[in-house]
Amino acid sequence: MRFVRYQAKNIPHSYGWIREEDIGQITGDIFADYRRVESYSPLNQATLLPPVTPGKIIGVGRNYREHAAEQGVEVPEIPLIFLKPPSSVIGPEGMIQIPPQSKEVVHEAELAVVMGRKARWIHSEDAFGAIFGFTLGNDVTARDLQRRDGQWSRAKGFDTFCCLGPWIETDLDAADAMVTCRVNGELRQMASTREMVFSIPQLVAYISSIMTLEPGDIILTGTPAGSGPLKPGDKVEVNVEGIGAMTNLVTAFES
Repeated sequence: MRFVRYQAKNIPHSYGWIREEDIGQITGDIFADYRRVESYSPLNQATLLPPVTPGKIIGVGRNYREHAAEQGVEVPEIPLIFLKPPSSVIGPEGMIQIPPQSKEVVHEAELAVVMGRKARWIHSEDAFGAIFGFTLGNDVTARDLQRRDGQWSRAKGFDTFCCLGPWIETDLDAADAMVTCRVNGELRQMASTREMVFSIPQLVAYISSIMTLEPGDIILTGTPAGSGPLKPGDKVEVNVEGIGAMTNLVTAFES
């Protein structure tokens, strides 16, 4: 099933579910009790919002060997995690803004995990039971600031630097899904999630041994090789097999 957050005529900021070319409205909490309402809006006339409002966003660095190699760094022995602020989130068709502090902003296409229940000290074999579904992520990064600072909060934390969407897919073979990124139609990134260094169950188990995961929290599972520069006017399309595509445009910073 596909869950979406959207706006439509006379329906502000609602959750819905995708039925062919329509969105059906949902009331209640999708992570607890909800019901589907017999009210439908055409999908192509709705504005899609970020599919979730996460309390926290946990990124995973260097989780594809070829990406680590192209950065000239070693693959970590344990998952390398970092945090992105919720204020960095934008949805499909949202504008990625290039901040004036950076001269090297890059895209990082990723499969994003959406947590479905509170989770602490989860064993890897129980991880999928704590996951609600999956969406697309673009972990936009100021690569020059990442190298300069040595830690990643500034480079990963700018407003508009976490693209999520277009919806949450609850039925996905996340162990073998193709992740791609195109910029202005040019293929930049392509790899299967089976090439991850640390699997999704391993990531959920590791992260939940450090911090409590809450419903709606996001885990960005790492990006394949091919991460490249973005400039104003670019069109970025992230695609994950079995979920769909998310498009964002790039613009210069506007105060």
